[in-house]
Amino acid sequence: MAWKILVALAISVLFVAPSCSTSRRALNHPAAETGFRITLKHIDSEKNFTKFEHLQHAMKRGQHRLSRMFSLAASEESDVQSPVHAGSGEFLMELSIGTPPESYPAIMDTGSDLIWTQCKPCEQCFDQSTPIFDPKKSSSFSKLSCKSALCEALPTSSCSDGCEYLYAYGDYSSTQGVLGTETFTFGKVSVPNIGFGCGEDNEGSGFTQGAGLVGLGRGPLSLVSQLSEPKFSYCLTSVDDSKTSTLLMGSLASSVNTPGSSNAIKTTPLIKNPSQPSFYYLSLEGITIGGTKLPIKKGTFALNNDGSGGMIIDSGTTITYLEQSAFDLVKKAFVSQTKLSVDDSGSTGLDLCFTLPSKANDIEVPNFVFHFDGADLELPAENYMIADSSMGLMCLAMGSSSGMSIFGNTQQQNMVVLHDLDKETLSFIPTQCDQL
Repeated sequence: MAWKILVALAISVLFVAPSCSTSRRALNHPAAETGFRITLKHIDSEKNFTKFEHLQHAMKRGQHRLSRMFSLAASEESDVQSPVHAGSGEFLMELSIGTPPESYPAIMDTGSDLIWTQCKPCEQCFDQSTPIFDPKKSSSFSKLSCKSALCEALPTSSCSDGCEYLYAYGDYSSTQGVLGTETFTFGKVSVPNIGFGCGEDNEGSGFTQGAGLVGLGRGPLSLVSQLSEPKFSYCLTSVDDSKTSTLLMGSLASSVNTPGSSNAIKTTPLIKNPSQPSFYYLSLEGITIGGTKLPIKKGTFALNNDGSGGMIIDSGTTITYLEQSAFDLVKKAFVSQTKLSVDDSGSTGLDLCFTLPSKANDIEVPNFVFHFDGADLELPAENYMIADSSMGLMCLAMGSSSGMSIFGNTQQQNMVVLHDLDKETLSFIPTQCDQL
């Protein structure tokens, strides 16, 4: 089986894909809280980049995060005293904090838990586009006690003037401050008593795009875990699309109406890793390229007893990274099934590229299916092949890893990705995200 794709300045699909824990109740929010919708903006959305340039900038930006995530998955680091979280990310959300509410942009991160923003008085703060939050000017701010459930959920904390935290990230950035509760407003919906970090010492280059971070991981400190209905979904538009993406929280997360039958929904269990409780692990059982199931050794993507290995899904990682032996088989399959010459120049930063014929209007590429536990996910061609006729290249938007594999955001384009923390499942629903 193969996709036909139209080669232009970027790749376009001619044939669309067939419709195809830790305790989280640290704070109880009113049952009336139903859910809310948040607009997501890609960090590079206002820059006039080609698809290749978008990928290259994002991959470069995420290098520190990526190397740290891979090292976190190694068993020898499972006993670190101060856990390090994924950090940074590729998407910004707009929200407001306090009473009266003050608006600010924050980075969305599914690889960490803590919600935080910069606060006065600032010992060390990076420049941000909005005023730094002053808790003394908000009538709804209060500090959390050291005996509170959220304080006890922190990886590193101390107790003097309330619950003080230190939270470190994979790109060597960190935030330090006081844990408090506050009213957060998302669009027209206000949610009181959200636990968050009031960061007074924030260091590193990972947060300069926003004024803080919203963790959507699986631990009790994350935004999703603090909601009365702990689930969320997002729908990411195409890499080179300037249109915004969407994040749906709480009861709205599963309210997406998509045309076609329910067969379009693919659902797979979420796996827990006690060594990395924030990450969303999936059970990947195999891969098919062009109708041929690859001879990947059983257990290649398995989560090991020591916490190493496995595959996570992550919104902040740009492309998918597969364990080296599996990626080598993927490359081999594409080289044998794609009737184009391999480009060995290394000019794109991607592992496998092909030279495009000078006057080609459309190119056939093999289809790509991920076999998750209970869910065979066939990707549209634009979710794994990036073409640029001006460069004369077409590349596979994936790479290799050692140990842990990551299902990145390029492969998640134009589908609702629903994380349900109560059911402990993850669902993929094909959707035209710019029309959601």
